[in-house]
Amino acid sequence: MTISFSATRYYTSESLSYVGESLLEAPYLLRPFRPDDLSSVVEINRVCLPENYSAYFFMEVFKSCPEAFIVAERESRVVGYIMCRLEFGFSDVRRFRMVRKGHIVSVAVLPEYRRQGIGRELVTSATRALELHGAEECFLEVRTANDEAVKLYKDMGFDTVRTVSHYYHDGADAFLMSIRLPYSPASAGRP
Repeated sequence: MTISFSATRYYTSESLSYVGESLLEAPYLLRPFRPDDLSSVVEINRVCLPENYSAYFFMEVFKSCPEAFIVAERESRVVGYIMCRLEFGFSDVRRFRMVRKGHIVSVAVLPEYRRQGIGRELVTSATRALELHGAEECFLEVRTANDEAVKLYKDMGFDTVRTVSHYYHDGADAFLMSIRLPYSPASAGRP
């Protein structure tokens, strides 16, 4: 079975809006990650997140589900990324059921490009790619203290499944959040 997916999408403030409000302040491009993006993605990870991964780890996640490893680009500069993998295990939303799940391993947008809708679009594009690979749900872990990210995920329809104590290396707790697929932005909550 061959799955065809093109994550390349161009966005401008005129081309995407919800409830009459523009989400985007400037044009940007979402496209599939390429191995020559690795140094940019590693740098974004280092700048944005306390959890820093090795180049090897990024490439292993890329190999597991390349269609769900997406970068955001503005003026030929990679300014954000999302990387996901497929897993099989107990459902986070359906009791005692084994399912194929998408796992959002990491998502980050450089600070100067935040609050422009890029993170939301990265998550939306990745969940669609995971659906094409048969994922029935998608989950992620997020620091309980990261109020902005938690709010974004809740607005997108993710539910908090549980709190994972001492999830991060520094001892911080994480919320495990999950959403049933197929993901539909129209049905997700809007502020």
